[in-house]
Amino acid sequence: MEAFPRGRERPPIHLIDTESDLVGNLALRAEHDHPIVAAMLLTEIDRAELHHKCDLRDEVVTLGAEVNFIDEKTMQRRTVTLVLPGDSNIAMGRISILTPIGAALCGLSAGQSIDWPDLSGNERRLRITAVRQPAAD
Repeated sequence: MEAFPRGRERPPIHLIDTESDLVGNLALRAEHDHPIVAAMLLTEIDRAELHHKCDLRDEVVTLGAEVNFIDEKTMQRRTVTLVLPGDSNIAMGRISILTPIGAALCGLSAGQSIDWPDLSGNERRLRITAVRQPAAD
């Protein structure tokens, strides 16, 4: 299965430059165990516009951000926090960036939608309704 079927338009995404490097390295290390998700992440990183952390708008999904979204196929509303794999906990709503949904959300902004395949290859349209960044330390 291809990471993305040909001809699919995807919305522009924005990433923090240092997060892009971290996620890219993570994806490269995960290629053997999670080849489809790794390919998706690497493709998204390649097309992303990179920013310094202080220049990125707060409504962009980054690691640590809490995201409200709707799966438009099922109309299910979810709230998750995007995290690194070692911090994931589905019961607490902490979703790894190395999952199909985590990879889909990364870099999107509130109001954007993206068509994204799940692990079974089924198409899903995810729409971001709100993004909250973690409180500054």
